[in-house]
Amino acid sequence: MSRITLSNLAHSYLANPKGDDDFALKEMDHVWDDGGAYALLGASGCGKTTLLNIISGLVRPSQGRVLFGDRDVTDAATTERNIAQVFQFPVVYDTMTVRENLAFPLRNRGMDAGYIAKRVNQIAQMIGMEDILSKKARGLTADAKQKISLGRGMVREDVNAILFDEPLTVIDPHMKWELRTQLKSLHREFGHTMIYVTHDQTEALTFADKVVVMHEGRVVQMGTPEELFETPAHTFVGYFIGSPGMNLLDAEISGSEARLQGVSVELGAVYGPTSGRTQIGIRPEYVTVSDEGLPVTVKRVEDVGRHRIVRAELGGQPLNAILPEGMAVPGDNARVAFAPAKINVYANDWRVAPSDIGRGA
Repeated sequence: MSRITLSNLAHSYLANPKGDDDFALKEMDHVWDDGGAYALLGASGCGKTTLLNIISGLVRPSQGRVLFGDRDVTDAATTERNIAQVFQFPVVYDTMTVRENLAFPLRNRGMDAGYIAKRVNQIAQMIGMEDILSKKARGLTADAKQKISLGRGMVREDVNAILFDEPLTVIDPHMKWELRTQLKSLHREFGHTMIYVTHDQTEALTFADKVVVMHEGRVVQMGTPEELFETPAHTFVGYFIGSPGMNLLDAEISGSEARLQGVSVELGAVYGPTSGRTQIGIRPEYVTVSDEGLPVTVKRVEDVGRHRIVRAELGGQPLNAILPEGMAVPGDNARVAFAPAKINVYANDWRVAPSDIGRGA
């Protein structure tokens, strides 16, 4: 296991990049703790896989360094980094049995036969394949083959890190939750440093201790699931996390008040002067539909089972609110109220911290 340091790291696929737009990965400095469980989360094309490939050694960064512990591995080959990888699509040896596939990384390193047998049985039980260990991999479903890939990636206990590149893409939806839970249990038991690439917020939030949210080649926030939900550092995080995502409303900020198209909204803190495009962000969970408050126009109501989503407009801007189970659907004169302490303020897409004076958030 190892602490991973990304120092002054950036990457461009162009030979002579001229500016930020030419970089697939914008400059970053991060330290990922030894034994941590991290998820790289973002939309397709945001740089997740490029960053993972740099950590694994498949890609050499255009600038900066990668360190495992105190060792600079920037120029080290993948085989020298002592990592395990699980890819999006299953990689198995069809002519081998399930047992032989799982044992291969251990046999390749000359491990004791007794230890190999014990460890293979342990992993097979975790991925639910103990009953077919003697079966050839050829002919197994894509689900089953990917479970073998997962197991083979986790069978070694001595790796610096285990890297997962969207490993549950081909897994049956009913199996995904179970496998994520098992990965989390394995992490707690053995403490491997794990890095998990996904575009699925549910996978990221249920797997990781820290989620690394990427947008257009940049890490816009690294934090716990609670931090991402309550205090998104960037409007993309607010939009991308949650279902539906955070409401973002253009507003003028003045002290402890926001004004949007003539409507005044009380903030839970005092803010200093802001410049550029300013917005307030409020989660639909913290918008209350009632007979008092700010007037809205209800466009439609969507029933999603445990609650309903009210799709409305406030001052000409879209607004979503969560309607609790059993609450009446609002009529033509609907109004909403915001929980002031749950409002975030943004300037040019980045969160603005409240001023020290009058801080109430």
